[in-house]
Amino acid sequence: MSFLVDSHCHIDRIDLAPFDGRMDNAIAAAKSLGVGHMLCVCIDMENFDQVLKIAEQYDCVSASVGKHPTELEGIEPTVEMLVEKAAHPKVVAIGETGLDYFHGKEHEREAQKARFIRHIAASKTCKKPLIIHTRQAQEDTIAILKSEQVDSAVFHCFTEDWDMAKQGLDLGLYISFSGIVTFKNAETLKEVAKKVPLDRLLVETDAPYLTPVPYRGKPNQPGYTRYVAEYIAELRGISYETLRDATTENFNRLFMA
Repeated sequence: MSFLVDSHCHIDRIDLAPFDGRMDNAIAAAKSLGVGHMLCVCIDMENFDQVLKIAEQYDCVSASVGKHPTELEGIEPTVEMLVEKAAHPKVVAIGETGLDYFHGKEHEREAQKARFIRHIAASKTCKKPLIIHTRQAQEDTIAILKSEQVDSAVFHCFTEDWDMAKQGLDLGLYISFSGIVTFKNAETLKEVAKKVPLDRLLVETDAPYLTPVPYRGKPNQPGYTRYVAEYIAELRGISYETLRDATTENFNRLFMA
């Protein structure tokens, strides 16, 4: 049976209260909406053990290892640390990593760049793709990707314009869309979602954040990938099944090959 993949979520952080406090029920809820696999993404080193524990417990969950660009406290990962943790068979990616100039202060930018480059080095060493967070940092993000010759990565929760998407695609990257694409004011993003080649497109929730319409304003969950996928399929004038099968194949090609 075909299923949809939530290519980026933080299920270690979702509120389990609506699921009687049980992760089993949250996973079952996702499956009931056709979401059969999810990638639980790490945002700091202190968070990694919990992310990995969930992935070890469920066949339908994979994990990543990395430190988010705006996470300022705690352990600063070295290349060696990332590579060591990425050796676990349930870890399929490095990240999330990247540059965030929207939240980050200007004096923090050099530190963000250095951390990003370390994650890239780890990705190349362990031959596992990067999950890239980029916000209002187009020029520096693309410059680093080019200088470091990155060709195995995804722009997660893409919110930028077609020019940046095209530059990423030209480098061989994938583009992932979250519930933001369903928001009324996301016209630029909707146009990008129409134009990204179907064989380079992924869908995600970023749960528990960025809940798509029709549940915007409520906590997000992996099952809601269904609404992101249905919306993009409608935007593109294709069937949900076509988009589901393509994005699942893309996920497997990037992360599971």
